[in-house]
Amino acid sequence: MFLRGTSLRHLISGAAGFIGSHLCDHLLAAGHDVVALDNFITGSPGNIGHLDRHPRFHFEECDVTVPLKTAGRFDGVWHLASLASPKHYLARPVETLESGSTGTRNMLEIALRDGARFLLTSTSECYGDPLEHPQAETYWGNVNPVGLRSCYDESKRYAEAMTMAYHRTYGLRSNIARIFNTYGPRMALDDGRVVPAFLDQALQGKPLTVFGDGSQTRSFCYVSDMVEGLVRLAASEERDPVNLGNPSELTILEFAARIQQMLGSKLPIILQPLPSDDPRKRRPDISKAKRVLGWEPKVSLEDGLRETVAYFKAQADVIARR
Repeated sequence: MFLRGTSLRHLISGAAGFIGSHLCDHLLAAGHDVVALDNFITGSPGNIGHLDRHPRFHFEECDVTVPLKTAGRFDGVWHLASLASPKHYLARPVETLESGSTGTRNMLEIALRDGARFLLTSTSECYGDPLEHPQAETYWGNVNPVGLRSCYDESKRYAEAMTMAYHRTYGLRSNIARIFNTYGPRMALDDGRVVPAFLDQALQGKPLTVFGDGSQTRSFCYVSDMVEGLVRLAASEERDPVNLGNPSELTILEFAARIQQMLGSKLPIILQPLPSDDPRKRRPDISKAKRVLGWEPKVSLEDGLRETVAYFKAQADVIARR
C-alpha cells in the first residue's frame, strides 16, 4: 500500500512552509526519501534547517512556476506551494495566481511523467463567504471572482479543476485536500493570520486586534492532525475533494479569550473594520474524511495552543539572545 512498507521517493513543493516542513518530517520519519522545493517567498529556511544533514532529505531552491528540472523518479508528488495568508497574497496577487495555475500544472506534469500519486493542498477559501454552514464538499461556494481575495480563492479553485482534468484525461491518481485553519509551531508570527497575530501581540503585551465585531467564526486544527489527514488522503483512492479541519467552531472573540486565558493576561481588545470578502462563518463538515479516511482531529485546542505558545516563546528567547 502507498506510504507503507517500501521506502518511496517524494517531491514536495512549499516544503519550507509551515505545513510543508511538518510533512517532510513525517515522511522522513516513516523511512521515505524527500526532495523539497521552495523559493522562500513565504517559507523559511529555519523550518527545514534541522534536516540539512538528513541522509534522505534533499533541498532545491526553485520557483515551481517555471519549468522544473528535478532529476530522478518520484512515487509521490505533493503540491503545497502557495501564498496562503492574506498579508502575502494581497501583496503578491500575480505570484499567488501563478502558484495555483502554472505551478500546479508543472507539478502535475512531473506526477504524470513518473506515474506518481499527486496531492494538492487546496483550501476552505474555495467556499468563499459561505451561504451553507457547516461547509461540505458538495457545496459549490460563494466566491467573489474579482474581489481582493480572488487571487487566492480562484488560484485554488483553478488548481482543483486542473487536478481533476489530469485525473479524468490521463488517469492520474490524484487527491485534493481542502484545508481549514491550521496552526502550530513554525507558523510565521508576521503572516497576518489569526493564531500567529494574536500570539505575537499577546507575547509582546499589546492589545489583541479583532476585525469586525468578532462574531465571525473559525475552527482550528493542530498541524500534526492535519499532516496525518494529508497522509491518509494521499494513500486513499478518493479523487474528489476532501475537507480536512477541526469542526469545533469558535467566534474570534471566544478565541481571543482562549489566548488571554492561556497566557494569563487580560490584554485589551481593539476592533478594526472587517476586511473585504472576509468569511463570516467557517466550519468544516468532515463526515467524508471520517468515512473515507477514518480520520478526525485528536489534539485539543488547549493542548495545541500550549505547544504553539511554547514554540513562539522559545523563538523569542533565541532572538533576544542575539
